Amino acid sequence: MIPYKRQEKIMEFLGSEEVIKIEDLQKIIPNTSISTLRRDLKELERLGKVNMLTGGAVKISSSTSELPISTKSVLQTEEKEIIASLAAKEINEGDVIYLDSGSTCTALLNKILNKKISIFTTNTSIFNISTEIKAEITILGGRYSPFISSINGPLTDSNIKLFNFEKAFLGANGIDLARGVSTPNLVEANKKKEILQASQKAFLLCDSSKIHKSSAVKAFELNQVTLITDKYDVDIAGLTSLIVPD
Repeated sequence: MIPYKRQEKIMEFLGSEEVIKIEDLQKIIPNTSISTLRRDLKELERLGKVNMLTGGAVKISSSTSELPISTKSVLQTEEKEIIASLAAKEINEGDVIYLDSGSTCTALLNKILNKKISIFTTNTSIFNISTEIKAEITILGGRYSPFISSINGPLTDSNIKLFNFEKAFLGANGIDLARGVSTPNLVEANKKKEILQASQKAFLLCDSSKIHKSSAVKAFELNQVTLITDKYDVDIAGLTSLIVPD
């Protein structure tokens, strides 16, 4: 296996495990020596993608990475419920909204299904709905990304341009004072840019664990949205409007 492919496999595994010992990496990448894996890890560390730990372990870099939706759905669950409840108060009967993919946006989805509103979304978690609802839901077509339970790509971007949304509710992987709002995925970043262009008002749903962190691709500036989060942050408040619990 060529170095690039090995390094890609290492990053894929760290996306779900976050921390792993080098000898365990050897089990999932057979016929590769420990010394070869150490060279791969040193290269990934040089690129800022991983951090080497004492004791022969490695973890994902402090810059946020994309985790599978199955993992994200069980992280910061209390914070996400708080954020979703705050966001639901911003939605009125008759609103036409866009709802992003991601676990926090899914928490919001579950709170607004019985409102008489129009929801446009790329969040494929809607296919888990099995009860009667009052909301009218339209899913925007495109390429399916099962890892993050999302639809994205050029077709999605084209579809977004057909609509005007009163309000958009977006997710992200990192919020940084200098680097803005970011995501690990270029196509997701492009989709969010299109949504901002098509929306009268935009809200960013992001728990406090993602504040002062950044991911690979900048999606937009923080001052383009109102941030709904679980904790007040004085530095972030200097850049944009905040909605936080009392």
